Amino acid sequence: MNVALLALGIVAATAVSLIGMRHYLLENVDAELTSSRTSLQRTGLTLKQIESLSELGIALDKLSPGPNSTDAGASSLPRNETVFVAVDRAGEPITVGTLRPTARQRDLASAVDDPKALATADEPRDVTVHGDPYRAVGARLADGTTVLLATSTANVQTGIHKALRLDIALGTGLLALLAVLTMIGVSHRMRPLEDMVETASAIADGDLARRVPPHHDTALEVEQLRLALNSMLHQVETAFETRERSSAQLRRFVADASHELRTPLAAIRGYLQLYDKGMLRDPAERTRALGRVHAEADRMSRLVDELLTLARLDQGPELRLRNVDLSRLVREAADDLRVQQPDRPVQVAADGALLVRADESGLRQVLGNLLTNVRTHTPEDAPVSVSLERLDGTVRLCVADEGPGLDEEDAARIFDRFFRAGGGAGSGLGLAIVQGVVSAHGGEVSVRTAPGAGVRVTVVLPGGGEPVGSAVAEGVPVSEVPMSDVPASEASSSEPVRSSRAATTGTPRSRPTDTARR
Repeated sequence: MNVALLALGIVAATAVSLIGMRHYLLENVDAELTSSRTSLQRTGLTLKQIESLSELGIALDKLSPGPNSTDAGASSLPRNETVFVAVDRAGEPITVGTLRPTARQRDLASAVDDPKALATADEPRDVTVHGDPYRAVGARLADGTTVLLATSTANVQTGIHKALRLDIALGTGLLALLAVLTMIGVSHRMRPLEDMVETASAIADGDLARRVPPHHDTALEVEQLRLALNSMLHQVETAFETRERSSAQLRRFVADASHELRTPLAAIRGYLQLYDKGMLRDPAERTRALGRVHAEADRMSRLVDELLTLARLDQGPELRLRNVDLSRLVREAADDLRVQQPDRPVQVAADGALLVRADESGLRQVLGNLLTNVRTHTPEDAPVSVSLERLDGTVRLCVADEGPGLDEEDAARIFDRFFRAGGGAGSGLGLAIVQGVVSAHGGEVSVRTAPGAGVRVTVVLPGGGEPVGSAVAEGVPVSEVPMSDVPASEASSSEPVRSSRAATTGTPRSRPTDTARR
């Protein structure tokens, strides 16, 4: 497009310049002819006087011949100079003195149709003599004789043709140069777009990490497009990785759940087969087998309940938010642990009332799972401490034991579902549920541990609630409603709030402390 516009501009400029050049040169020729005619008319010369001047010129040519002198004398003028010829009333050339009209003078006289009209014309006119262009003008002498003055314009045409050829050559060269520069510029500017096409093709082939590289001197719009495309590709890659990770976690979860359920089912089936075949004849054996069946059924029931809890947490449960005295819940959970393990030293630092805006049943589940984890995986005489404090607008709950602790590899997986360090007891879902409940409340959970240094779990919840002395703080009982199981009849007495995010494995809001994420 640029080349076409430049070509059009060159053609227009060339046409204007050539027209102007021709007009200028013809004006000079016309000015000379008009000046000669004016001089002839002002001097008042007659034809006889011109004859005398012509004979004098011939004599001078013979006495001192020059390079331009010819046998024809003064009347034999070069082609590029003014041609002078006198004509009669019929337009025929007249012999001036002893000089006969030359062939060119006769041709000029015959080419002019009306010498008298030419003598009265204001401007010179174009006359063609045997294909040669002339500008001619007529003049009337003092004795009434008409003379014709003509100048060849062949030099004008030759100059215009040379200028045209020069303009064509320069214009062609300029167009070729511009075409090359345009191709280079277009190639440079198209390079970012080509990179985008290559990147899109690479991503279509599976290379999701491919990005559009930056370029120097890139147009602002193209650079903005590159940044937007890279941002979109980053989101696509992140979403794809998240989907793949979620799919892998789901497959692992289903496999682990089926494995965990298969064990108690196999035990129950085995005892039932023994009973069905009459192999349990001793009442003591039957009682023992029945007890094992009940135990495995209870284990399977707890596992199903925990799986349902995790499923609800994954869906984003509706939390029954109200002001909860967390100090009271901590003391009650510690008392339960003392009853279950009287020999374990339990230290509680949660004096006074500390209110949080939370789902009470969820917090009870968090405390219960943390202390159950301590009770199950540490010696019965290992001390445990539970502390509670408000710090920087948050509430921090810490449960620390002096058990054997965990190595870094186990600590990194402590919040994974069905993970049991060292293949210990339990379902491996307790801390995963803790993480899910805390994340549903907009909080964070972290762990600090090392071999032989025990385990310290810290739960951070957003701080909020009524001042101490409110109905809840004073001990007014609050009904415990499981998450997402709130009866419709109680909707007016509290505010169900859907968690802003689900606590899914692989995307928890917990953060590690001193060790990798667990």
